[in-house]
Formats: sequence, C-alpha cells, structure tokens
Amino acid sequence: MSEIRDINLWESGKRKIDWVKRNMPILNSIEQEFIEEKPFQGLKIALSVHLEAKTAYLCLVLAGGGAEMYVTGSNTLSTQDDIAAALLKEGLNVFGWHDASAEEYDRHLCSVLECGPNIIIDDGGDLTHLMHTKYTHLTDKVIGGCEETTTGINRLIRMAQTNTLKYPMVMVNNANCKYLFDNRYGTGQSVWDGINRTTNLIVSGKNVVVAGYGWCGKGVAMRAKGLGASVIVTEVEPVKALEAVMDGFEVMKMEDAAPIGDFFITVTGCKDVITAPSFEKMKDGAICCNAGHFDCEVSVVELSQMAVESFEARANLIGYRMADGRCIYIIAEGKLVNLAAGDGHPAEIMDMSFAIQALSARYLVKSRGKLPPSIVLVPEEIDNYVAVKKLKSMGVTIDVLTKEQKAYLGL
Repeated sequence: MSEIRDINLWESGKRKIDWVKRNMPILNSIEQEFIEEKPFQGLKIALSVHLEAKTAYLCLVLAGGGAEMYVTGSNTLSTQDDIAAALLKEGLNVFGWHDASAEEYDRHLCSVLECGPNIIIDDGGDLTHLMHTKYTHLTDKVIGGCEETTTGINRLIRMAQTNTLKYPMVMVNNANCKYLFDNRYGTGQSVWDGINRTTNLIVSGKNVVVAGYGWCGKGVAMRAKGLGASVIVTEVEPVKALEAVMDGFEVMKMEDAAPIGDFFITVTGCKDVITAPSFEKMKDGAICCNAGHFDCEVSVVELSQMAVESFEARANLIGYRMADGRCIYIIAEGKLVNLAAGDGHPAEIMDMSFAIQALSARYLVKSRGKLPPSIVLVPEEIDNYVAVKKLKSMGVTIDVLTKEQKAYLGL
C-alpha cells in the first residue's frame, strides 16, 4: 500500500535516479555487497529523508540488501513526485507528495511507521519523535536507527539526557565523512544553487549575512565569499564567532547586520533568528532564506503580520510589502532552501553521507542486542572505509605507515 501523487511520472524519476547513480561510486560498491550479503533480509526499514534522487538510490541500495522499504519525505517542499513514482514502480512502499499539507505530512509519517519497522532512518527526528509518542507499542521491534542531520541529533541528545530513548540511534551526522563534507561543501554549494536559480540575481558585490557559523554556516559563508560577496556572520557562541573573525569575515549582531544585508541565510538549528525587529530595519529588496532543517528560523509569520500585502515575485519567491513601501522577499516559505528551492547536495557529496547511512544500518543489525538504548557514534572503521572508497574513486592514493612508524606512534 502506498500514497503518492501520480505513478505515471515514474520515467522522469528513473532518469534522475540513474544520473545520480552514475555519480555515487561508493554506494555502487555497497549495493553490490548488500545484494550478495542480504544483511536486511526479513527486516523492515522506515525512512524519512528528503525524497529526491540521491535518497531514492539509498532506498534501492537498502532494498537490494533485502529490506522491505517504507519511504516518506522529511520536508513537504523537497519531495519530488516523479521520484516517489519511480520508487513505487520499483516495488517500494512510498508515502508522500510535493507540497503536502501539515495533516498529509503527518499521515505519511505515520504510514511508514505502521508497518512496525525494525530500523529507522531519520532526517530531523520526526519519525523518532512519533515512535516515542504515538507508536510506543512498536518500539520493541526496533533494532535501532540512524539520524542524518544536526537538528535531529540535538533532539536525540535531549532524549538521551532524560533516558527516554528506547533504542540505539547512530549519529550519522557526527561522522567525519558526513559533517566535514556534507555539512560544509554540500550545504555551501546547494544553498547558493537554490538561491541563484530562484532569484536569478548576482551575488558578487552584495552583502551576505550568514546566521550561524557551524559547519553548514562555514560552507555557506565560504561559497558566498567565492561568489564575490562581502560576508557578515552573526553568532551566539563566542568561539565560533572568533573563528569567523579569524576566517576573515565581519561578525556582528543581527540587529546591526539587518540594515546592511542584501541576502540573509539562517543556518542555526534554532528558532526566531530573524524576527520583526530585524525586518523593520532591512533595506528594500532584502532577500531572506533558511538553510536549517525546520522552517522556524526566519519568522515568516511575523513578516506576514507586518506586511500590508504579499505577492508572488517569482516561482518560490514571495514578496512582502511593508507600510513604508519596502519589499522583503522570502525564498521557499522559509523552508530548507537548498531542497525546497533546489535539488539538494551534489550527488558526490551525498555518496559519502548515504554510504555512512547504509553501513550504519548494517552495523545496527550486526550489533543487535549489544548496543544501549542511547545515542551511538559511527564506528571509526565505517568512517575510514568511506574515506578510502572516496579517495579511490577520485584516483587519489596516500601513504601507509611502516611497522616502525606504527610502533613509534604506539599503534
């Protein structure tokens, strides 16, 4: 049983999946291992990740390993209907469509959990939250899960601190081969891809305000600088703020950056980062967007209450006209800009992240009954395996320690 918009779109989705598959050599290798090994034979996997081509290939790799897949998206605007159709055509159970209502989104999440999954692959923590509230009667079936993003990890940490987590959750986001590349280079490129294709405006010579200087913020700021912008960083953590200064960026409060910025990108994982006091100071034509998981960083509600009218300036770009005539623009309703207004991270980047997801899921199965019901680090050998595979795919070779060097280092 599935719930998608139109099965007739499957051919378009298949073309997209075939393209990313050509550019994801690590997952290609893992797929062959899984087909031979069948590590998930007889198991059900519930997955909620941005439902686009790279995610679809991950789903097919897991299915190739014997898993019965139940798939939905983790953001209403990032779900691509042709991808959902292609996965259904491949025999997977798929629930979700683009621009779903809040009620529909919740229904689709519930649909993938009602199968009684053995493994959960989550992006943002919505599946895990539902399992621990609405579906507690099914938690005994869960071997464990994997979390993809910073926001989801933060939710898991709070659960672990209160001893309310019922099964082990692998912190995929915290693996070196995830956050060092996905969060920094993937977010950096895909955010600007989403902004540029939506606005069709030049970045060079503009003032770009990046709220948050974690790994994602570093990537967004670095790419903005490369595009010729003057970059301002806002932060609440002194060490990260100092790091931004040392990296050559201006650092100031959001209230001071508000009158200066041309583009505003929030990358914090917190709420109410840009609110009414900032909107009041922004210049005519300022463009705001969010690169954090949930759409609560830019307060679109407050902006809409302040505006005398709103209008569609371009596809996926809403203008809000203020009483004094200024217009402030919001991309993708304040939702995750790189996926709601773009195609997400490059395939080569997600090859590493989803390789870690796939291998971490297998690790959970192999470690069944041995891991505590808490947050779990990705084993170092998985990180190194992915790094070696990535280097090999790039034609890069590295040195190897001699026995004498290992002895010297105490290895």
